[in-house]
This record gives sequence, structure tokens and C-alpha cells, in this order.
Amino acid sequence: MKGNILILAGGGPAPGINTVISSVAKVFLRDGYKIIGLHDGYKNLFTDNPSVIDIDFEMADRVFSVGGSVLRMSRYKPADLEFKTDFFVKNNIKLLVTIGGDDTASTANRISKYLSDRKFPIQNIHVPKTIDNDLPLPEGQPTFGYQSANQEGVRIGRTIYEDARSSGNWFVVSAMGREAGHLAFGIGAACHYPMIIIPEMFNKTKVSLDKITSLIISSIIKRKILGIDYGVAIVSEGIFHFMSDQDIEASGIQFTYDEHGHPELGTVSKAHIYNMLLQIRLKQLNIDIKSRPVEMGYELRCIPPTAFDLMYCSLLGIGVKKLFDDGITGCMVTSDPAGDINPLFLKDVEDASGRVRTRMVSMESQRAKMVFFHSIQYLTEEDMPEAKKYFKHPEEYDFKKILKWA
Repeated sequence: MKGNILILAGGGPAPGINTVISSVAKVFLRDGYKIIGLHDGYKNLFTDNPSVIDIDFEMADRVFSVGGSVLRMSRYKPADLEFKTDFFVKNNIKLLVTIGGDDTASTANRISKYLSDRKFPIQNIHVPKTIDNDLPLPEGQPTFGYQSANQEGVRIGRTIYEDARSSGNWFVVSAMGREAGHLAFGIGAACHYPMIIIPEMFNKTKVSLDKITSLIISSIIKRKILGIDYGVAIVSEGIFHFMSDQDIEASGIQFTYDEHGHPELGTVSKAHIYNMLLQIRLKQLNIDIKSRPVEMGYELRCIPPTAFDLMYCSLLGIGVKKLFDDGITGCMVTSDPAGDINPLFLKDVEDASGRVRTRMVSMESQRAKMVFFHSIQYLTEEDMPEAKKYFKHPEEYDFKKILKWA
């Protein structure tokens, strides 16, 4: 036996985790290594009695296309003082494979530096996972799980749009995404939703719930002018990451609070918040439109991976072995559209605090400009005369003026 390979998964589930675990296990088992799977991510790595499983070929072969994760996951972020090498030494670990998003990658970066500073002979390679698509990979390369989650989101999203059309209602959809709006943008653009709201849109003005409500109403009235009384607006949960506690509390929504006194946003439906504020404003404006909230997120995370992610995750898993054999450490494994494997060193994508940077939707990209200027529907200056049928000051609902794009 050449030694052991340790695999852990952090953060939340994403389609393709088991495909990565399976691919890493198979390629290393074939070369004479033993595979150890660590439950509960970093929460267990530095404890005295971690929960582990041996991953053999039969298990790897059985789970490669299954959703979820055979390794229990955790969002735990250990402090630097918790780092120690006991587990690595005791189990003759040659490589630590971490699977996760920005938080998991940032911790992997700290661990890599810790091991390097002590000249400890163990490699560390990170596999970029998240349905949020927000790790700073080279242009055109998604994080694994995003394409599968996006496809399932579009499947659900199309039925929501059909429901809106059939019932003559509006729906307000909230999509996961942490700080970035990739998932909401991808689902909304593919479904031809008349309104897409992501945090990146607020590049010239401050995010607020009031502006989000105004943007949705801008789309509602534009559709009315077009003779359409139904529609769907999708809003990224990422907008909350750019709002203060005071801004959130000013919405009038009742929250519970964590031990630090911050509103616990994870305990409430974001779609419910957006929709409630929309209904309050519509009633104030005496506009008779029914709207319903739909939360889209958790149901996307544990679906079986699609063909794209099955192939992509297989390449990433096998790519871990290639980088390991090349003696590379402290990096993310990447696979470009041609399938070529390259390292992306964590130290090269960290910010001043050592945290891995977040990849946001580029508002300067041609794709974003095409969607926001030519696909979604909203009030413009030309619509103001007709919009006066619905409210006294229609200029307050001019899309570009709300965002200060004009």
C-alpha cells in the first residue's frame, strides 16, 4: 500500500459530489492507494476521534451517479489554532482532497499554508463545488453542480411560468446564490422571465428591498401595457448579502435573531419577503394583481447530476490524480472546455484576508447586456405616457432610473 488518500466535503450538497468521490477513489485505488472518506468535513478533521469510512471500488462504482453525498457535510470553519497534523501522521495521508465552495476552498487555502510552513509532506488539492457558480475559475468554466442545478431550476421554472399563464397570476421566485446571482440569472434567462434581479445589477446604486419591489412593479406594468397580466420575477437571495441589518429590519418582516443579534435569514422564505412587500405596494397603488411566492434552492442540491456534470466531475476527479502525480499542491483542479486539466493555485485567487474571492456575474459581459437590455421587460421613458394610467408618478418605476443606469 502506497499510503492513504483523504477525502472530505464541505458546505452544502451539489449534484456531482459522489461522482467526484467515485472518480478520485477509482483512479487512486487502481494505483495502490487506500481511500478514506471523512464525515462532517472540517468539523471532524482535527478531532481526536473523527468519523471515517473506507471507500472501496464497489462503493465508488455504486455511488458515482447518485445525488447527494455519501460523506456527511458540514459548514464548520476551523480556526487556525485548531490545525494539527495528528490525523495525517497516524493514517499515513499522502493527499487531502477537499470538495466544496468558497468557504471550503478558503479553509483549504489556510490548511495548505499551514502544511507548507511546516514542510509537512502532504499534498492538498481542492475540487470546486457549488450550485452558486461563484468560485473564481477561468472564464467559461463553471463550478461543478451548477449546470445540473440550473437545468433542474429551469425545469421547475418553466412550470411556474406556465402556472402564471394559466392562472393569470404573477409569481415571485427566490433562487439560492449566496452573494452572486449566477443561478437566478441562468434560470431566469433560460425561462424568458420578464424580470430578473441579482445583486450585480446594483453596481451604481445601493441594494434595497424598496428598489427590488419597484423593479418587479416596473415589469408588471410594462406587461400590462403589452396586454399581458401574468409573469414571473426571479430574485437572487444574494441581495441580502449587500444589505445591513437595519435595512432588512426596516422591511417590517418579523425575524428571529442569532447569538450575535443578526436577523436569521435562513429561517424564512426570501420569496415570501419579496412577495409580501410587493403585495403591500400593489395595494397602496390600487393595482389588482395577485402574486405568489416560490422558494427555489434546496430541491436543486441533491438531484442526480446531469450528463454535463457526470462527465465534468469525472474529469475533475481523475484530474486530481494527474495533479498529484505532478507533485502539485495548494490548488484547485480545473478542467477547461477541451477537457484539459490545470491547477489554479489558491494563493493566486485569494483576497487581502486570505479568503478565496467570489466570482460575480459580469454586468459588462455581452451575455448580461443582451439579457438585461433585450430580454426582460420593464418600463422605460417611452412608456411613461401609458404608465400614467396606473400611477401618478410612473417615472419612479423607470427601470434604468431605479438602478441609476440612466
